Amino acid sequence: MSFGLYMVGFIVLIIGLALGAYLLHVPAMWIGVGVIVLIGIGILTGVVSTRRPDPS
Repeated sequence: MSFGLYMVGFIVLIIGLALGAYLLHVPAMWIGVGVIVLIGIGILTGVVSTRRPDPS
């Protein structure tokens, strides 16, 4: 459940950054590239931060 909450927060952050870039007249292609990169970073950090330790 914490991974889902983490991703929702990260998606809200991405939407805010994309909207800000749009208002600064950044070309749509670069906004799309930035969104894809940020989604990848969000998934990687979300998995690392919410991973449970292996039971030994």
